[in-house]
Amino acid sequence: MSSSSAARGRGEKARPGVRPPMRDALVAAAFQLFLERGYEQTTVDDIVALAGVGRRSFFRYFPSKEDVVFPDHERCLADMTTYLAASADEDEPVRRVCDAARLVLRMYAENPTFSVQRYRLTKKVPGLRAYELSVVWRYERALAEYLRVRFAGRPDGTLQADVIAAAVVAAHNNALRSWLRSDGQGDASATVDHALGYVQSAFGVGVPAGRPVGEQPEDVVVVVSRRGAPLWRVVREIETALDRD
Repeated sequence: MSSSSAARGRGEKARPGVRPPMRDALVAAAFQLFLERGYEQTTVDDIVALAGVGRRSFFRYFPSKEDVVFPDHERCLADMTTYLAASADEDEPVRRVCDAARLVLRMYAENPTFSVQRYRLTKKVPGLRAYELSVVWRYERALAEYLRVRFAGRPDGTLQADVIAAAVVAAHNNALRSWLRSDGQGDASATVDHALGYVQSAFGVGVPAGRPVGEQPEDVVVVVSRRGAPLWRVVREIETALDRD
């Protein structure tokens, strides 16, 4: 695959006589070589030679060879942080972090071909898997920091924030990897929405901002009865509890 076709695979329309932006040209060259030679066998010198630029130009955009595999994560993390910072007090916090996670999905879905190529490459290279985990941790930390502020003053607010952030990331990544394993076929948004729905139903939907996560909403009635009690007695206890409300 030529560097121009790699660029088109990333959603860029090549035009005769017009070179792609240098950053995109480096990514296209890198993935062409990764696919042809393998990641470990490709050096930064190989990448810049194919892209027709110098080493200094490469390191102006990417601190390392690993970074060229994940060229959009820094921008996406900045977008997520900005989105969370713009949250209003009336925004339900769990819904807000789920929507923030959808920004990551959008980044992947913008370019299915490139995303699938990266997924396959990352599976083969242990160093890239470790790098990817560090990227995921940064997303999770951004979500947790936002929730910690929103849950400040709640009982176990920090614990709740960390657990929910981890759940959002786990649900998102489970759905995202399922989509990537299908070679980017199908509706990625629907798959992720389904997964995040579990998180919202467990921690967020119907939970007012002032109530600790996990606390029962006011319209839930819990009745305790002895094992073996006749059904008519259980029903009467429920009716009595409802009458008291």
